[in-house]
Amino acid sequence: MIDPSFLDELDRFDTSLKRESTAPLQGDQRSQQVGGGLTFSDHRRYTHGDDPRRIDWKAYARTEELFIKRFEEERNLTVHVLLDATASMDFGEGEFHKFEYAAKLGLGFCHLTADENNEYRFSLVGDTADRIDTGESSRGGVLRLVEQLNETTPEGDGDIESALESYADTIHSKSLVLVVSDFLFDPDEIASGLAALTENDVLVAQVLSSDELEPEASGEAIFEDPESDQSIQTYFGGSAAKHYDLKLRNHLTAVEDRCQALGIEWELVRTDIDFFDSFSTLWLGARLGRRRGRH
Repeated sequence: MIDPSFLDELDRFDTSLKRESTAPLQGDQRSQQVGGGLTFSDHRRYTHGDDPRRIDWKAYARTEELFIKRFEEERNLTVHVLLDATASMDFGEGEFHKFEYAAKLGLGFCHLTADENNEYRFSLVGDTADRIDTGESSRGGVLRLVEQLNETTPEGDGDIESALESYADTIHSKSLVLVVSDFLFDPDEIASGLAALTENDVLVAQVLSSDELEPEASGEAIFEDPESDQSIQTYFGGSAAKHYDLKLRNHLTAVEDRCQALGIEWELVRTDIDFFDSFSTLWLGARLGRRRGRH
């Protein structure tokens, strides 16, 4: 289960995502997001996780209920998080579980985006990309995402190519798109799906466990496929271990090369690395807009 307390630790990160955006600039676009906007709009009830600085204490004095001020404000950036929810992500134990580790990366981006009063969208990727946020880009909205993700069980094979291509059609202004997955798909299908997103800034986090990267199994072992529930008993060691390592390394190189060709930043994220170290690497990449091979 994802413990939302990790979000508090992220407040030490610089929340300024300085990126070019084709969305209307300040004063040109209105929204109903809570934040330091231009014109007071209305109230809504306070929910756990909302910024207490937005509480209207005068309204509390009248009603003895907590309300948040809502404003009409600009939207300079939208952050889209696309999280792989296929069965292969259901791997690992505790804090090393791939889906939960990957979900926390996406949640962290949403949390800091909300702090900047910018908009986020959060979707689960399988055969399609299904948006699961409520449309309310706030701390309370992030906490509700935590609850929903804790109730999600990754399943199915997925179709990353069509899922990303169809999602790209829903993006109507230049945005930052974070795609978090183990990317255990055909590299050409991955590239085709990512290519559809490249009118935006795209950041790819390929999340794998140490057991996948450096299997400790040796001798007779049983390997299970989480997507098909099939298992096979075989001897793992010697040439078989070398073949596995070579095939995995070639796959990682293929994914990285295709991202580089598309001008997309690619990061390999290991679940055995401290989460905040991994997050800071991704967040720094988002802030500086780095592109591998473009210095």
